[in-house]
Amino acid sequence: MDELLRVQALAKRYGAATVFENVEFTLRAGEFLAIVGESGVGKSTLLNCLAGLDGWDAGRIVHAGGTDLAALDGAQRALWRRAHVGFVFQAFHVLPHLDVAQNVGLPLLLLDRPDGARVQQMLAAVGLEGLGGRLPQQLSGGQLQRVAIARALVHRPALLLADEPTGNLDPGTAARIMDLLIAQTREHGAALVLVTHSQAAAARADRVLHLTAQGIRPGA
Repeated sequence: MDELLRVQALAKRYGAATVFENVEFTLRAGEFLAIVGESGVGKSTLLNCLAGLDGWDAGRIVHAGGTDLAALDGAQRALWRRAHVGFVFQAFHVLPHLDVAQNVGLPLLLLDRPDGARVQQMLAAVGLEGLGGRLPQQLSGGQLQRVAIARALVHRPALLLADEPTGNLDPGTAARIMDLLIAQTREHGAALVLVTHSQAAAARADRVLHLTAQGIRPGA
């Protein structure tokens, strides 16, 4: 499989405090990679770096086609992210004043590619058919996470980043959300990087990496 992402000697610091350093790994197209580690080690920060949402202090993040995120300014990173990355947040981050269909369709709108049929297709794929007109406050936690997954995949990104996507859900709903996330990622041929505390979720990955302050090592 083609290499989609390469991380080299990445380090993140807050003042004199090192969050992590010497982080190195590659990601192949279509691969499901889980990143685990102790609380506070910077798993979410690493995910934000991969998306160009956060800065870092040393090292390189190079995406497919040779896109070096360090070489892009904030506006360029935003445009790149819109086209190539989907992000599923633990806290859902749906917009309360938009209905479900509008939330899901937002990435297409930002790319100037509005496509109502595509939105309806994604809603059906995640089990929310017929609920496009509802507002977020009318949905359950599991349904909101389905909205977040549909929104992250509607523009067919090559890379999906998921930050503790089942952390706010009960175990049964969490298992169903993981089923959905994996199935939809596979269907779209997207690579998935999952940050999680859940051993059950990590066990389903093609590969598990353990993040420490000193770098990355294999295994859960």
